[in-house]
Amino acid sequence: MSILMVDDNSVNLYVIEKILKGAGYENTVSLSSASQLFDYLEMGNPQPKKSDVDLILLDIMMPEIDGIEACRRIQEIERLKDIPIIFITALEDTNKLAEALDVGGMDYITKPINKVELLARIRVALRLKYEKDWHIEQEKKIRDELDLAMQVQRSLLNPPLQQENIQINVSHLPSFKLAGDMYYWHRFNEHRYGVILLDMMGHGISSSLVCMYISSVMRDAIKMLEDPELVIKELNRYMALLYNQKNFYNYYFTCIYLVIDTKSKTVEYVNAGHPPGFVLIDGAEQCLLERGSCAVGFFDQMEVEKSTIHFEKDIQLLLFTDGVIEANKDENLLLDKLQFIATQKWNQTITSPIHMVIPEEELVNQQDDMCILMIQATASKVPSVI
Repeated sequence: MSILMVDDNSVNLYVIEKILKGAGYENTVSLSSASQLFDYLEMGNPQPKKSDVDLILLDIMMPEIDGIEACRRIQEIERLKDIPIIFITALEDTNKLAEALDVGGMDYITKPINKVELLARIRVALRLKYEKDWHIEQEKKIRDELDLAMQVQRSLLNPPLQQENIQINVSHLPSFKLAGDMYYWHRFNEHRYGVILLDMMGHGISSSLVCMYISSVMRDAIKMLEDPELVIKELNRYMALLYNQKNFYNYYFTCIYLVIDTKSKTVEYVNAGHPPGFVLIDGAEQCLLERGSCAVGFFDQMEVEKSTIHFEKDIQLLLFTDGVIEANKDENLLLDKLQFIATQKWNQTITSPIHMVIPEEELVNQQDDMCILMIQATASKVPSVI
């Protein structure tokens, strides 16, 4: 810990140092001008050493650069702006004292210096500094943990899929470091794939944690059960385990889970309270992935109704979470745009589906997570019988 004393009067510096050392503050540094203070703080060094200054006692009336201007400059530097500054002054001009506090000073004491008052104000300033440092350190730990959690969550997301009979392109944009939107696909065999898109209630840390919890069981449920009705009911069972009567609210999520079979040329799906996706069948017929149940987690038991779509040559499916359509005040406009995109024949090299819907500049400071899946499947070729 170190305390800097800045005063152009050497007698004042001697008196303050004597008081501080008598109170047990041994690590003190006396400086006679603002310029010396700037040099000590390495304010002109782009790569300074880590500052270990805990407090600055700064005289207001100094030649060349006064204490108020010195404080103003210190406050402009990110690494220094949290150092508490107590002004020491013989001024009784309330306007000047107000200006000193306005530029970033924590407190002030007047000359002649009262020993008891000086030490009391120093104790308060140091206590506040230590508390602020503790909170800054805790915030750093939280940020580091969030960064790690973000990396873990991203590792759970599938990369784009480019197979002979199926292609999946995706955009996944969290509104926060962690997301409440999740997608996953699983290959059962060369003709059969399971795809799920879910949107957890809310966004941020809490919904992301629940999302990661359900993601861990979702993978096993899809691999073991496969059938849309069975998978949704199993996910609902796990969500019911989170129910707590003491909670003000309990979590739920909407989702679309579908199984694409390019051999039987079918798409079986369940829409559990999710925005209906758009489907283009054989390049001509359009339909919606209509809702077949309520959201997952509302009730201990839920009724689930599976639907089936048939195609002959190919099928396109456009799935999205509600954050996409809520990105614009005119939700109908975005829905119309999504529907129009769904009617077009897509390029298999699409890398960013979200930019087909929302311009880059409108994606800044989004209020909700966004996710879009663009799925293209073609019927498997049946080997000719010789």
